[in-house]
Amino acid sequence: MAKTEWMMKGKYVKSCNCALGCPCDFWDTPTPGFCEGMLGMEIIQGYFGTTSLTGLKFAGLYKWPGPLHEGKGEFQPILDEKASPDQRNALLTILSGKAGNPWFEVVSSLISQVHEPLFLPIEFKMDKNKRHVTVKVPGILEMTAEPIKDAFGHEHQIRVDLPKGMEYFSAETARTKVNKASGKISFNCPDKHSSVAHVIHTQDGLVSSFD
Repeated sequence: MAKTEWMMKGKYVKSCNCALGCPCDFWDTPTPGFCEGMLGMEIIQGYFGTTSLTGLKFAGLYKWPGPLHEGKGEFQPILDEKASPDQRNALLTILSGKAGNPWFEVVSSLISQVHEPLFLPIEFKMDKNKRHVTVKVPGILEMTAEPIKDAFGHEHQIRVDLPKGMEYFSAETARTKVNKASGKISFNCPDKHSSVAHVIHTQDGLVSSFD
């Protein structure tokens, strides 16, 4: 069966409980030995077949008891309340890995439990170059990230380049000021790692980044 053609071009953030320079990017063991955190995306331009995804936002809460590659993870999808039934189905299909794309396929294979999706308002603000991000879902998630600073208050700019990356090819490294969630998956891990990126994903995989 032919895959549905789809594309998501957008602003992407991932914030977790690792120390700055998250080792999970390199499929190594998370700093505390387990992984928990959030991800979010604002789709600047996108489609799934004939269904437009432009302007939608989604987020997710995740938790693994050990390194990601050992599996047994759980995931809580959170979709923009403004999404229509067709748009909701499209986003959930992509996130499940059933619509192709190696990143979504690999991650979904490492998840044992997917909680019922939530359809809620999502506040999403990102300035990648300035390393400032805010993602909020009332009553469920609050995450803010800011630049890493030295002892004198000077901002560092630290970029991770992954030429063969599946999630992103290049990401700015930021520090979370707040990163907490409640519900089926809960955590509270401020002052930890955040990856801030611009990505373009399709059914065939990660194809590009953009300025």
